[in-house]
Amino acid sequence: MTTARLSDIAAQAGVSEATVSRVLNGKAGVSATTRQTVLAALDVLGYERPTRLRQRSAGLIGLITPELSNPIFPALAQVIEQVLSRHGYTPVLCTQTPGGSTEDELVEMLVDRQVAGIVFVSGLHADTTADHDRYAKLTGRQVPFVLINGYSERIAAPFVSPDDRAAMWMAVQHLAELGHERIGLAVGQRRYVPVQRKIEGFTAAIRAVLGRTEAEAEELVHSTLFSVEGGHSAAGVLLDRGCTAIVCGSDMMALGAIRAVRQRGLSVPGDVSVVGFDDSPLIAFTEPPLTTIRQPVEAMATTAVDALLEEISGEPAQRAEFMFQPELVMRGSTGAAHHR
Repeated sequence: MTTARLSDIAAQAGVSEATVSRVLNGKAGVSATTRQTVLAALDVLGYERPTRLRQRSAGLIGLITPELSNPIFPALAQVIEQVLSRHGYTPVLCTQTPGGSTEDELVEMLVDRQVAGIVFVSGLHADTTADHDRYAKLTGRQVPFVLINGYSERIAAPFVSPDDRAAMWMAVQHLAELGHERIGLAVGQRRYVPVQRKIEGFTAAIRAVLGRTEAEAEELVHSTLFSVEGGHSAAGVLLDRGCTAIVCGSDMMALGAIRAVRQRGLSVPGDVSVVGFDDSPLIAFTEPPLTTIRQPVEAMATTAVDALLEEISGEPAQRAEFMFQPELVMRGSTGAAHHR
């Protein structure tokens, strides 16, 4: 390693070159924290760790996620992988793509590779029509697991979710304060637990905040696919129903909704306000920047990994749902109502 690189690493880590040298040569006299800081600086600057300093993996952990085209999933995966790596585990990322491997096939593959545990993100556990016995079988095979996004009382495992109902209240409250009286919800298919909860939260808020009947609130909900195209088609339906604001079940749907509004020659937020859900990476840079509900990705991912590691260590975590408070992030896609 050249001296120039030593000085780069020292500057990045905020320590002396002599300290960097001691860490790289495996010499004593450096605290564990400083050692970690120097190794992190190596990683940040893109240098490989010397072979003798590489940690032996504590084992493999499977991470099963839906397609990565929705940026919230890679964002979650990245934090989960970081937390696992800090604990010495090697993550194995498995992505479900339409027409690709099914969740069951991915689980088989991971079990064959003797993973220490599995993290499921928005998997079949979130689908109320799916057979949840597959998770009991996994427990029977002594494979610990945690589930993110989607709760089922039939599965004995730790769950981690954002509070979807509270999220919808925040969105409706925000839009009502801006003077919107016809607020629509564009959301995914009703067989998914997070969707059911969003609809419950939304209709309850519409009734309480805007004084609508249950039937009127239901009429403001349109279920479709969780995608840009889904958001586009749902927004068309909701605009036809006179909505001046649309809350979407994901940021991707919100991008579709904005496109549908513009295709009608209307503007966001001049004519129609749009709220997303997730606060996925880069969404602040859309035009206009998207008002959205932020999933607490960092906290959820950390809790999921902590619960899994407790399961692995033989001290089972609570067989319960850890619920996280989302946060409304106000940007440029919502504004005062102009009644059309």
